[in-house]
Amino acid sequence: MKTLFTDWGLVSYGEAWKRQTEYFEALIDAKIKGEIYENTFIFCEHPHVYTLGRSGKENNMLLSEKQLATIGAAYYHIDRGGDVTYHGPGQIVCYPILNLEEFQMGLKDYIYSLEEAVIRVCASYGIDAGRMEKATGVWLDAYTSRARKICAIGVRSSRYVTMHGLAFNVNTDLRYFSYIHPCGFVDKGVTSLQQELKETLSMQEVKQRLEVELKRIFCY
Repeated sequence: MKTLFTDWGLVSYGEAWKRQTEYFEALIDAKIKGEIYENTFIFCEHPHVYTLGRSGKENNMLLSEKQLATIGAAYYHIDRGGDVTYHGPGQIVCYPILNLEEFQMGLKDYIYSLEEAVIRVCASYGIDAGRMEKATGVWLDAYTSRARKICAIGVRSSRYVTMHGLAFNVNTDLRYFSYIHPCGFVDKGVTSLQQELKETLSMQEVKQRLEVELKRIFCY
């Protein structure tokens, strides 16, 4: 099983969506034809952007197009699961383009594995993170009045091939979440490693730790 990790750096959401779709469609085509292909984990960051999943509610986006322009943010209605979320500088985005059949995983196990990788990275910084029933992603103080999300997850799959993925708040400007109901929630907060640790972290270091945990879960 060949698995590649690549980093696209800072890239516009539209460009990243186009490029990962090409990877996704090429993997499906190769799988159907029985050809050799690579499973790929793509890391990147995006300029300020909001994305709404295919089953999301428009009214969870609280700004008009004109207001979005004033804060320098783009907006896309896309083909992943989940509701509205924010991407921006200081947030690690990971797009795994994988054939889950090779990893002997269904979609539920796959999402659990993405969550697990982020939970382990949080633990490496002394942060106790976990899951919340019926609320995909990684949470802190999940079953309390202080519940707050540190990582959102939304995926698409076809023929057991995946695209889209996770968004992990590291040094994220959390003010941008105030313009939406994140993931459709109106009564829960968002946080970041920076917010929890009260210091700015090396994006490259966090990315390396995440890559290590993804390799432990998916590759070894």
